[in-house]
Amino acid sequence: MFFWRNVASNAMTVFVVVLFLAGGVVLWGTRQYSAPGPLAQAICLQVPSGSNMGLVADDLVTQGAVSSGMIYRIGVDYADLNDDLKAGSFLIPERSSMAEIASIVTRGGQSTCGTEIVLRIGVARNLVEMRRLDPATERFEELARFDPAVDPVPQDYTDLRAAADTQYRVVVAEGTTTWQVVQALNGFDVMEGDVTAIPPEGMLAPDSYQVSPGDDIGALLAQMQAAQEATLATLWSERAEGLPFDTPEEAMTLASIIEKETAVQDERPVVSSVLVNRLREGWKLQFDPTIIYGITRGEGVLDRPIRQSDIDGQTEQRLHGEVLYNTYVIDGLPAGPIAIPGRTAIAAALNPAATDYMFFVATGDGTGSHAFAATLEEHNANVERWRAAEAQAGQAGGD
Repeated sequence: MFFWRNVASNAMTVFVVVLFLAGGVVLWGTRQYSAPGPLAQAICLQVPSGSNMGLVADDLVTQGAVSSGMIYRIGVDYADLNDDLKAGSFLIPERSSMAEIASIVTRGGQSTCGTEIVLRIGVARNLVEMRRLDPATERFEELARFDPAVDPVPQDYTDLRAAADTQYRVVVAEGTTTWQVVQALNGFDVMEGDVTAIPPEGMLAPDSYQVSPGDDIGALLAQMQAAQEATLATLWSERAEGLPFDTPEEAMTLASIIEKETAVQDERPVVSSVLVNRLREGWKLQFDPTIIYGITRGEGVLDRPIRQSDIDGQTEQRLHGEVLYNTYVIDGLPAGPIAIPGRTAIAAALNPAATDYMFFVATGDGTGSHAFAATLEEHNANVERWRAAEAQAGQAGGD
């Protein structure tokens, strides 16, 4: 009896020791998984399509980013991240823990390093930019750029298009038009599908979009439109009370004018206040970008100064003989947006600053900022200062 009691006691002791050791191993492994890693300098980790966490772990060990591929795999498996691995090029900062690396390669979003071809869709022109991120500095190094409308395609572009690990991105600037976006995408040889139907003006979100060779242009436009609709819905629900318009569509029209009038983010609520104050007082808005849109309908830029005949509405593309966009001629808002507004412009339209301003004019100081006024007398004084600044700048430019 004593013998069996002694055996049972020893077995229990061994079990407790084994359990203690196992707990220690687990605790040690957990600490290793979460502790800063051995990586002395940031790297760009390439995760090909169809890869798996085992291959990623091997690559991380080879590049000195993790101390143990086994602990990395166990940690990822315990966190249930195996099926969340994303293909792409990912910047792994120095001293990243295994947990941080697992988060970087599974959380999705856009690639953060490597070589990229970027189509930048702008107001005046489009550019194709080739760049590479230097992991050591975490800065992009430009390799080459060209305007696809006028420049020959450089050899760098052809070489990068042939490389399997090149990433692609489309960047839409605020203030462009939907027509400009569609035309630029139709001319981008990375994507497929010639789109002829132009989305509603203003209803594409200006943002950065990662794309892949062969992606459908129509699908990307639908993604942009859904993002803009979501932004508008959110900001419309947070709008101020007592605005002099009733629909989200009118808010987008106002936002597009704000977008075209100022690029200074902090000024946008103040510019919005001028527009809103004029609407409340029944004044004509009288903003030049509406004249330009009435003439071009967003299909390119007006390549000449505005003339008196433009201000009078004689050159606008009319529907049934009506002037629809020229705010020097019509009362209230134009028939629709005149450009694609960004989030800050939409927010400004729906939450204008509380001011008594009725006028504004550029300061002419080179910053893009404006001088605001509540009375015509104050405005005229600001205009005189602007003219003086313009004259001084012209004189300096001629010296």
